[in-house]
Amino acid sequence: MADHNSLISVKLNQQVSCLDSLHTLLNDELTAIASRRGAGLKEIAQQKMSFLTKLSTLDKELSKLIASNDTQSPEISELISQVKTQLAQCQKQNNVNAHAARQAQLSVKQLKEILIGAPTSMTYDQAGKSVNTESKLVRNLKA
Repeated sequence: MADHNSLISVKLNQQVSCLDSLHTLLNDELTAIASRRGAGLKEIAQQKMSFLTKLSTLDKELSKLIASNDTQSPEISELISQVKTQLAQCQKQNNVNAHAARQAQLSVKQLKEILIGAPTSMTYDQAGKSVNTESKLVRNLKA
């Protein structure tokens, strides 16, 4: 049973390491989103998928090992708790990144509409309500 517990411990430590790397990658992704580096985002997305695949594989292996394990050592319980904490941090960072990406996309869309002379554009009044206004900025420009 000690060998079984040590195997579980090894797999959990692999998950911890993978989640550490994923969290670092997610921070890099946020930096790339903020600096609008599209090429960097493609590479990060590929690395992210690689980490997620590895985590999924480890999780399947661990679920089988833990299900067949009669007793759980305190070390294993602590590692499981650490994995859950790190996973929650990664999920939170991923949600922040998704929000930042959506905001960047909206900014680009609004800039594009201004530059191509969209007939109306959305702005906000003093009360914070959205207002559609007639765009005269581009129509009155002479190049």
